[in-house]
Amino acid sequence: MTTDHAEQRIAAILSDPEAQRIGALIQDEEARGGRELRDELQVFQDRYETAVHTGDIAVLTQVCEGKHGRWGRICVQSTGHETRTPHWGITPHGEPVAWIGSAPDDD
Repeated sequence: MTTDHAEQRIAAILSDPEAQRIGALIQDEEARGGRELRDELQVFQDRYETAVHTGDIAVLTQVCEGKHGRWGRICVQSTGHETRTPHWGITPHGEPVAWIGSAPDDD
């Protein structure tokens, strides 16, 4: 299968109304989960922002490498949190989001 053919098939799947409905459902659930966990996990966002501003490498090297398919590396919890909580972070639009799993490292 050529790259062009594969891209056409992927575009056809993603344009399917059912795929779009499921995608919207997932996005809504990730946003809901992010809001529900914000009070508990905001401390990690605060710690991350402080570490970025102060250059605290020790903190930054312990941040989860979880990657969101749409937003990229935004999980601000410590590595290994996945057995207790889903990935959690703030989108570039300032909205909290929680998700399970990690996008592939293809960038």
